[in-house]
Amino acid sequence: MARYAKEHKHETRRRIIESAGRRLKRDGIDGSGVATLMKDAGLTNGAFYAHFASKEDLVATAVADQLRQQRTSIGADSPGRAGLERFVREYLSIEHRDSPEDGCPSAALLDEIGRSTDAVKQAFTEGLLAEIDCMAARLAPDDPRSAQVKALTAFGMMVGTIQLSRALTDRRLADAVLEQGVQNAVALLR
Repeated sequence: MARYAKEHKHETRRRIIESAGRRLKRDGIDGSGVATLMKDAGLTNGAFYAHFASKEDLVATAVADQLRQQRTSIGADSPGRAGLERFVREYLSIEHRDSPEDGCPSAALLDEIGRSTDAVKQAFTEGLLAEIDCMAARLAPDDPRSAQVKALTAFGMMVGTIQLSRALTDRRLADAVLEQGVQNAVALLR
């Protein structure tokens, strides 16, 4: 019975993290209360503290998990620069722009993460740098460190491009911003 309880607790925690990741990206950190996050996971408010010390603990965990998933998808792409170009095109796509809950936590939450607790910022920094290191390894396989700032700069440009496209009411202009962003990021990563 104890084994079931441990597995069940792990599965429940995973469900909370996954549903929180989606909700946070859709409604923001400040727009997502514990009650809503738990309801999304199909649980009551009272179950929250059996899994997390605080909302900030859940936010840090969800952000780290989202970045890990994104890094895994980059790692699964074609090797080298071809895989990076594919990532850029998927990242700066209309689908990503129009579905923030399914997309990148950086594009959805960066401004709030910047105002969050040190624990949230640390989880973000560690997760993002692991992702950037994956990108840098594709740019300079023999010396990934030499490409870290270039990869980080390109990623920052991509985040800003998707955020700007999301904020524009003129869809043709928003689409054009995405396409130009693709061209700019691919050129920078060459």
